[in-house]
Formats: sequence, structure tokens, C-alpha cells
Amino acid sequence: MRTVLAFPLLAIATPAAAQLRPLVAPPASAAVAARDGVDVFLINEGRDAAPIAAPEEIETIARDGTALKLSLIRSTAEGPAVPAGGFAKLRYRLAPLAEAPLVADRGPARGAEGESEGSDTASRGVTNGAFDRFRPYEPTYIVAGAGSSRAKLQASFSFQPFDHGVLAPIRVAYTQTIFWAIGTPSGPITATIYRPEVFYERAFGDSMKIAVGYRHDSNGGGVADSVDLNRFYIRANQRFDLGGRWRLDVAPEAYGFFGPRGLARDVDRFFGFGGITASLLEEDGVKLSVQARGNPATGRGAAELFASYPLRRLGGGLGLYLFGEAFTGYGEQLLRYNRIDNHVRFGVSLTR
Repeated sequence: MRTVLAFPLLAIATPAAAQLRPLVAPPASAAVAARDGVDVFLINEGRDAAPIAAPEEIETIARDGTALKLSLIRSTAEGPAVPAGGFAKLRYRLAPLAEAPLVADRGPARGAEGESEGSDTASRGVTNGAFDRFRPYEPTYIVAGAGSSRAKLQASFSFQPFDHGVLAPIRVAYTQTIFWAIGTPSGPITATIYRPEVFYERAFGDSMKIAVGYRHDSNGGGVADSVDLNRFYIRANQRFDLGGRWRLDVAPEAYGFFGPRGLARDVDRFFGFGGITASLLEEDGVKLSVQARGNPATGRGAAELFASYPLRRLGGGLGLYLFGEAFTGYGEQLLRYNRIDNHVRFGVSLTR
């Protein structure tokens, strides 16, 4: 495996690929690299066209000074030869960290009583390797609003079970949304949505992804008040580079419900059979995102708007986002799938 050491606006190529010089567009941070990937340009400095010969790994430095190791997304390197004086645009992802050797180099470990030194080191290596497979999925946030809006909390992540081979594109995700009646005497949790899903996602080029998956939505209710929705879906995500630090992501989705639905037997009249998400993002800056779904035949649906801005840009280095959320339409809570809600809330988020 070839590894290239690349600094912003500088790259040192291996002799086998001396004609092609990789140039990294440095991400703002490791978190941005993990979420969005990293663009790398292969510049042909020779006099003849050259087939793409991209390094499998690149080491670089983010703009905040963090050292990063990146691994090639192989499908982005399957293009035609690079013409003389031209370039090819590839995409890399944040590579898992090799934690086990680092643990071994720290010297004797002091385990808990009854644990051997070797078992302590091994368990930490396995744990760190597992955590490397987690990524943000939907936004994770806590927001609150006036009146009936109250508070809304959401946590979401995805997990990659397989790191290579034909099963590598499989992802398992989980999102949980909580509605909390703060400001009332007992402050109860009024509703919860549990949303596990599994999907298979492949990249096509450096700007298109297509996912096919299964999602389950449940309010965790019993026989008398249960809403359980099962659906298969197909989703495409197209990225458009707008120039400068801006990009636009558009993700249409089509889905179909199946199986028992509990109290929501006519949910398709309000949720429809598809939706779309559009996000306008400034790198390490403001992000605006809208999610819409509905049934054109009934004229019913819903839309949710998210707006965020990194608080560390305001000084102090706080690694959170200022976050706003607005919802209008049917089905913010599963038990209210056939009722209209209009809410505006503000707070902070860990991811967006």
C-alpha cells in the first residue's frame, strides 16, 4: 500500500506516480473530514496523458492543525487517463486510526483488579477499533421553543459493520427523538420516536451516492396506542460544488410502507410515498437544510427546516453549533400523524 504525505498546497509523491502530483483541499477539521470526505486533485505535471494512479492513503493536516490519515474511495479513481497539464478530482475518507500499536507503545498498563495487563490492552484496542466505525447520521441536537413547542432532543449515529469487501457499503443507523414538556410542573416526556434502519449505500463518482434500505419508526406504545411504521426506501444524494466554500446537496427519496401500522393505518395519506432533502452548506460556516414529504393526491405533508452555525467561529473554541429548527405540517410525533403542528425552536447541536 502506498502512502503519501500531503500538506495544504504541497504533496510529495512516490516515484511510481511522480508524473501525477496529489494536491489536497484541506478540510477545516477531522469532524468535517469524517462527515463530508476530502477532495484530492491529481495534477498531471508530465508531457503525456497518464492513467490515474492514486495513493491508497494520504496523510495531511486540517486547517485547525489536526493530523489526518485519509483513505481513497476507490470508485472515484476509476476515471479516464489524466491529460497532460490536466487534473483528476478524487475523494478520500477519514481512515480508521491504528490504535493497537499506540496502546502497546505506552508501556505497562495498569488494569483493574483481577485483570491481566494483556487483556486490558487488547480490550482497549478492540473498543477503539469499534468506535472508529461510528459516524454522525441525522443531526444530534437539543432545542426548545415557546408555548406548546416545548423541548425537542435528538441523537443519531450510523455504524459500518464491515470495513472492506462486498459488504463494506452496509450501514446500520439509529435515531431517537424525544419531546419533553419542560416548563410544566412535572416536566414529562410526552413522546418518543425510535428509528432503527439498515441500508446499503454506494458512491457513483465523487458527487453521487445511492442508498437502498429499510427503516422502522415506532413510538414504543402498547396495544392501545402503538404506531409502528415499516418501510423500504431508495435514496439518491447528489452533491453540487457551487464554488468557493459553498456546496448544495439534494437527496430525493421514494419509499413504501408495509406490514401492520398500529393506529396509523392511513399514514400514507399524510406521509405520502416520498420526500426530498436539500442542504446549502458553507464549509465550516452556515448550513441551511429543509426536509419535505407529502402526498400530492391528498395535499397533506410536512416540512422541517434546520439552520446551524459553528459556535467556535464566534470565539472560545466551543465545539457545538448554534441550531434552529422549525416544523410545519402533519406527523411531527407519530401519535399525531394526522394532526397539524407548527413549531419553532432554538438551541445547540453536536452534529448537523
